[in-house]
Amino acid sequence: MAQALLSIQILPKLKQGDTDVIPYVDRAIEIIKESGVPYRVGPLETTMEGDLDALLDIVKRMNAEMFELGSPSVLSQIKLSVDGSGNASMARLLQKYPDGR
Repeated sequence: MAQALLSIQILPKLKQGDTDVIPYVDRAIEIIKESGVPYRVGPLETTMEGDLDALLDIVKRMNAEMFELGSPSVLSQIKLSVDGSGNASMARLLQKYPDGR
């Protein structure tokens, strides 16, 4: 399958009694880290790089984990860039601004 960049902002609805979404988001980022794909955490979303099917599987696991943690529903906002020639690369796109400035 094609090489892709996938950015995700995961917004789990909190279960009754929870007041902080951060533990949910931290777990979602852990799932990305455990997958072994290159990734970059940003203030509003996290971007992953890899095979499109593998990235979509990670998204599925992230959403499933939110339910396991007790979230009654999950909103995942995704941006996807697919490159059939295999040139999708965070490093290439960030050459001019490697530290975000």
